[in-house]
Amino acid sequence: IYEWAEDDFLPVGVTRLTTDEPENGRTYVMYHGTTRESAESIWENGFQRSSKGMLGPGVYLSRDLKKAERYPINHPDEDRVIIKVKVDVGRVIAIRHQNHPLQETWSSYGYDSAWVPPNCGMVKSGLEENCIWDPCRIHILNLIKPQLLIFCRLFFSIL
Repeated sequence: IYEWAEDDFLPVGVTRLTTDEPENGRTYVMYHGTTRESAESIWENGFQRSSKGMLGPGVYLSRDLKKAERYPINHPDEDRVIIKVKVDVGRVIAIRHQNHPLQETWSSYGYDSAWVPPNCGMVKSGLEENCIWDPCRIHILNLIKPQLLIFCRLFFSIL
């Protein structure tokens, strides 16, 4: 069994998740789940904007560690890594339902990031999702690797 561990120390100027909705111009800690190979590439070269996705092109992250630890879906735990980042979200738009008029085009309207609220029906897990248009807004803090939990059983016998 694997578990994800993270320290509780936030970088200076970073906001802990205390509000439901990301606020314009704030910096948050976010997470991105990926494979070890992809994490190494991102560590070396930075994030690259995806060409597609539920919110269109961008870098997909979440302020919820539980969301990131699910990715990549159906991939072995021992080959997963979570990238912990800090993100200046800039101007944020909330996309609260499927087929929102700006669901995939928000960046063309001057928004820097899009946010899907938890439990709005857009994400199967019910967890929030963020999409950041410009990877330069994202600064990698560290990599979180799963840690193997070893369970030991001691058997005592009475002779």
